[in-house]
Amino acid sequence: MGRPECQVLQDSAGQWLEPLRGQTVAILGFGNQGRAHAMNLRDSGINVVVGGRAGSAARDAARNEGFQQLAAADAASQAVLVAVCVPDHVAGDVWSAVQPAMRADAVAGFVCGAPLRYGLVTAPPARGIVMVAPKGPGATLRMRFTMGQGIPALLAVHSPGADPERTRALALAWAAGIGCGRSGVIESTAAIEAETDLFGEQTVLCGGMVHLMQAAYDALVSAGYPPEIAYIECIHELKQVADLVYEHGIAGMRERISPTAAFGIDEAGPIVVDDRTREAMQGVLARVRDGSFFAALMADQREGGRRLREGRAAATAMPLEDAGRTVRAMMPWLAQEHRR
Repeated sequence: MGRPECQVLQDSAGQWLEPLRGQTVAILGFGNQGRAHAMNLRDSGINVVVGGRAGSAARDAARNEGFQQLAAADAASQAVLVAVCVPDHVAGDVWSAVQPAMRADAVAGFVCGAPLRYGLVTAPPARGIVMVAPKGPGATLRMRFTMGQGIPALLAVHSPGADPERTRALALAWAAGIGCGRSGVIESTAAIEAETDLFGEQTVLCGGMVHLMQAAYDALVSAGYPPEIAYIECIHELKQVADLVYEHGIAGMRERISPTAAFGIDEAGPIVVDDRTREAMQGVLARVRDGSFFAALMADQREGGRRLREGRAAATAMPLEDAGRTVRAMMPWLAQEHRR
């Protein structure tokens, strides 16, 4: 793969939103991303309806936030933009249920590229399909919006439909309405978003981080160090260093930590992340690109999410969780911040 250029767009003048003014957007799902998209669009002056299954917790939550909430197909039938904000493994089923009910001129939107990249979504050529994928959790998207800020997003026109200019304009309006135009929108493709997102989650953000923390904690505890101190050093302090990278980059983080810590980056880092680790990462990327990871995810969901349940249960039962609760109890304000 060659090195594609990234074009970053910003809506500093606040004009992208115009195609959605006076229109209705249907948000399907009211979870991690759906709630943030619905709240931000409403606060941007856009009429929003929320769709979901009858009696679902998502519809109850939407009702409590003051949204008109309907069956997914009914919500989709009212909207010029139908944003599918559900987990990847159910996106195909939701799409199959709502696509026939959509207006002929409505554009479909997805908050990540995986359903498009791995073939869960099919539509006639006249149907415009776009992706606006905020690069952060829904809670962060909402928090930054209320602060008058935004987080970056990847945008793609997956299918231009009958009117390519209108399809792209609605995608930009959606990005502006949730606040991403304030920071920057990178034009990309659904395939690039899906493959980089799944790779990053597995190797660093979730899979790599969790297993690295667990292994480091176990190394200290097995050597006789107190569990609470091991937890603080290998798990709890991670956020403080990650925040420095978030705000200043890796080079900026190096300048803001102690000389001892900075020296350790180059002393021990290459030992932990060696050629075997890099080779393993290439294997993870290969499974993402050839579709085998997503196939395994879908297979697990057909079995009721057995591996997901087992993984969560195993994490809950780990001894380090007891140490974590002890450490967090020293800082009761963390619970208050979580409730906010």
